[in-house]
Amino acid sequence: MSTLTEQLQAADARRAALITRLAEEHTNAYRLFHGSAEGRPGLTIDRYGDVLLLQTFHHPLSDDEHATILAHYAPLGLHAVYNDRSGANSRIGNPLPPEELEQAQLPRQICELGVNYHFQARHQGQDPWLFLDLRAGRRRVMQLAAGKSVLNLFAYTGGVGVAAAKAGASFVMNVDFAESSLQVARANAKLNALATRPRCVQSDCFAAMRQLAGIGQPKLVRGKKMPPFPELEARQFDVVFLDPPRYAKSPFGVVDLVNDYPALFKPALLSTAPGGVLICCNNVAQVDREAWLAQLLRSAEKAGRPVQGHEWIAPEDDFPTFDGQPPLKMALLHV
Repeated sequence: MSTLTEQLQAADARRAALITRLAEEHTNAYRLFHGSAEGRPGLTIDRYGDVLLLQTFHHPLSDDEHATILAHYAPLGLHAVYNDRSGANSRIGNPLPPEELEQAQLPRQICELGVNYHFQARHQGQDPWLFLDLRAGRRRVMQLAAGKSVLNLFAYTGGVGVAAAKAGASFVMNVDFAESSLQVARANAKLNALATRPRCVQSDCFAAMRQLAGIGQPKLVRGKKMPPFPELEARQFDVVFLDPPRYAKSPFGVVDLVNDYPALFKPALLSTAPGGVLICCNNVAQVDREAWLAQLLRSAEKAGRPVQGHEWIAPEDDFPTFDGQPPLKMALLHV
């Protein structure tokens, strides 16, 4: 079995060409080590600008492992932050010394494909404000967005929406239930020179999609009053990006990427204009890519909006495949 140092060296070699290319594209955020595919499941090491972010999801780093990682990446001159998320619900569990905590909470800026984003290694939430495996998806949206309307569902901090606006989208709507995430999305927009400022809608995505799709969202369901939600006019978009979490439950519906992706897919599809593009994401490793695609194609046929063509958007080379499947599945559907 190779040592951790040897694994890190192999990861460096694997990424050398990519990192050179990303620097030329004004990108300073990427994954340096993807443990599930590179020999250390549960360990990820990312560069976010001038921060080296270490995260563990199965068990904490030993002192020796931590020291080995810091020594290996020391020549980069980055501020190292370690978030141990191996406890319940992937919550950050390790306290940091005051000096390290101050660095971890320091507001910073990063850049991807010429788009600027806010970043903090530690904040009130758990996940980094920009998911690096979605870079390929944001890149594809930027290629499609000029002059188009774009809907970003489960927008989180609005990365896809800001990228679309930067690429010349005529209208962008970010939809997310968490106002704290949309606050970051609005701040991200202000970091960039945008001809069109994205509209941020705080809403359960089921309620928003149903209204945009023309299905409608009743205020009373089975005799039960629904929570308040913003009222939206029916509107279809040229490009729709659907990136839901693995599982979530609300009075409006259940997000379940393993057992019921079609519940999300149909209203997203009906929110996409004829001749438009719907990009669907599924981050559950156990879901087979081809079986999932077949499910989407069947759902589109059933909804009366058959798919005219599709392509896979593969994560870039800092996210190597594991067991023959990419760590994140992104299907671009021409509808």
